[in-house]
Amino acid sequence: MAKTKAKKETKNIQDFSKYIRWFWILFMGGIFSIVLMFLMASWGVFGEIPDHTQLENLKSNLATEIISSDGKTLGKFYFNDNRTPVSYDDLSPHLVNALISTEDVRFHEHAGIDARGTLRAAIFLGRKGGASTISQQLAKLFFTKKASGNFVKRIIQKMKEWVIAIRLERQYTKEEIIAQYFNIYDFGNNGDGIRSASRIYFNKEPKDLEVKEAAMLVGMCVNSSFYNPIPSRNPVGVKNRRNVVLSQMEKSGHINEVVKDSLQKTELDLDFTPQSHRDGIATYFRGYLSGFMKDWIKKNPKPDGTKWSLYNDGLKIYTTIDSRMQKHAEDAVQQHMPRLQAEFFHQNTPERNPTAPFLELTRGAIDTLMLRSMRRGKRWNHLKYDLKKSNKEIEASFYEPIQMTVFEWKDGKPSEKDTIMKPIDSMRYYKSFLRPGMMSMNPQTGHVKAWVGGMNYRHFQYDMVKQGKRQIGSTFKPLVYATAIDQLHKSPCDEYPDTPYCIEANKHGNPDPWCPKNSNGDSDYGGKRTLKNALANSVNTITARLIDEVGPQTVVDLAKKLGIESEVLPVPAIALGVPEISVYEMVGAYSTFANKGVYTKPVMVTSIEDKNGTILYQFTPETNDVLSEETAYVTVKLMEGVTQSGSGVRLRTKGADAYRADFREVVTGYPYEFTNPIAGKTGTTQNQSDGWFMGMVPNLVTGVWVGGEERSIHFRTTKYGQGAAMALPIWGIYMKSCYADKDLNISKEAFEEPANLSINVDCSKVKNKTITDDGSDEIPDDLDF
Repeated sequence: MAKTKAKKETKNIQDFSKYIRWFWILFMGGIFSIVLMFLMASWGVFGEIPDHTQLENLKSNLATEIISSDGKTLGKFYFNDNRTPVSYDDLSPHLVNALISTEDVRFHEHAGIDARGTLRAAIFLGRKGGASTISQQLAKLFFTKKASGNFVKRIIQKMKEWVIAIRLERQYTKEEIIAQYFNIYDFGNNGDGIRSASRIYFNKEPKDLEVKEAAMLVGMCVNSSFYNPIPSRNPVGVKNRRNVVLSQMEKSGHINEVVKDSLQKTELDLDFTPQSHRDGIATYFRGYLSGFMKDWIKKNPKPDGTKWSLYNDGLKIYTTIDSRMQKHAEDAVQQHMPRLQAEFFHQNTPERNPTAPFLELTRGAIDTLMLRSMRRGKRWNHLKYDLKKSNKEIEASFYEPIQMTVFEWKDGKPSEKDTIMKPIDSMRYYKSFLRPGMMSMNPQTGHVKAWVGGMNYRHFQYDMVKQGKRQIGSTFKPLVYATAIDQLHKSPCDEYPDTPYCIEANKHGNPDPWCPKNSNGDSDYGGKRTLKNALANSVNTITARLIDEVGPQTVVDLAKKLGIESEVLPVPAIALGVPEISVYEMVGAYSTFANKGVYTKPVMVTSIEDKNGTILYQFTPETNDVLSEETAYVTVKLMEGVTQSGSGVRLRTKGADAYRADFREVVTGYPYEFTNPIAGKTGTTQNQSDGWFMGMVPNLVTGVWVGGEERSIHFRTTKYGQGAAMALPIWGIYMKSCYADKDLNISKEAFEEPANLSINVDCSKVKNKTITDDGSDEIPDDLDF
């Protein structure tokens, strides 16, 4: 019996040993399998694993950043990824604390894999939280795709993440991993990376984010689509998720309970600032810059011979635009244009003008114009070349009502409205809007400080600074006067008879006699005028006398030296501004007068860098001595007369209320009251189709144009249609804002008088003058044609 019992015990021991042996075999086999799986994952058996070189150069698409002269981001160029990387030092500590508290509380203790978190996740099957560390999440964002399908695939993906996470921890510091994570994450609404996200949702740099702002952004990291505050599909969920992050920060000791409770009661307080190619500041300038960069990229390949990508290579473009002055310029346009537009609509109701918005056109001419506009548009090209529609089908489609969103001025601000409209009617609707163009430049450096090519880039994309060219009216006259001063040593105090004047046929290439008239006809003649008075009041006949004396070709030659590349024919009529020239060219030309006769080509880009800060391009100033310092100064003194007693005198006047409550402008009152020296010139083309004002102080030259898309779209009279009413107010509002911004240092000083000035510019010392130049309180009509 004892023997049988002993045998039984021996067998039990053997069986137990067998179990122990199998346990260790299975255990070691499991360990070996796991190690083997890790090794196989690291060898790339389950798919490509990044090597040392790839990990050292983590790549993501980086947007090209456009930077203003005062260090602000004007906008970016990107296709899908609006991403601009930041360093760890550029992150708010609240962001770092929120991320670690919520996503990886032992981030500083592990080497890529959190063993405790992994074990907890395995035991509780993820019910008490996952185990992905920040390093693993970064690995997933950069190198692995979300596994779909069975459990095995998900295990393989997780192993790859573990391997990559460990390698990332060996390659980078903890701080670099945090920065990389924030830079790569997509926060939605073009918020690729933390820099874009913080600017889009809170209009701040990442380092300036407060606790609750950082908590909301970190809360989005679990699912930026579901926890997206814009559009607010889940407002309660977004706020609740933010509050969870705040609770985690309190648990981790980064904030106390009082702060947590207080912040959890607050709203999100977003400052949503969308970033797209058609939104934000300086949109028209950015449109120009896109073309500039594409030309530069064609001519400047990478060191390896490949092309730079404007949208993915993370270039930095340093521009001359000052974000503060750009904002002042855009605000000036948005203050003036809705008021002017309200008056235009008032004058062009169907009852007052059956052909609105056109004037002087027959129905047939309007139909022809509209058909021509149809065929130039994107809609026509899409239907014809993409959808292969016939011309007849395309024309018919323009008369079928469709749903659309159109531009409108609402309560004096740009807005949009949803409506149902025929495309042909929407074309006519858009043609009824007056358009602005404005550019401001430092004449000494050539740096362009502000560029407003229109009033709303989403709906009016044609740039009226450089693309658009319009007749310039009397703003061309100073070039005629400057030629006379340069060639004939004329003085502002020289007198000319104020009488009708004709240039005979076959002189200066003119086949017929040319007899320009002043705006008020024969009643406008009598006595004599000084050149200063004649320019101030834009007297056509005296300008005609001057171009007859110097010859049109001489004026054309000067125009070319002043940077005007548009065609200017050597005919007498150029004296009254018939050439079509851009705002860009005119500002460059006028800057020569303010810069003592030296033409400086306008500069928009100072340098371009790659993502590592290597300089790829640096501009070289282009200058040309065009006029003597004396000639330039005398021309400036002539133009000062325009704002002292001529069509620009309203810059000096006081108006108690410049605008009526219905936003329609009262041109008899302008609240500018400038007292400093200002040189300038208004311009109004025939039938009031174009209104111009060119204004200069010693360190800033600004040109403004306002008009319709078609020359047949204009005011009936000069009361509203002259340059002093259409364009000058924008200049006045802009300059008042610039002067109020003391950091800009816009000059109020007099233009510097050259040494050894031999031409008399003080007409008060001239005896027996027929017409004085001290002006009067009355605001004259602009006499431009």
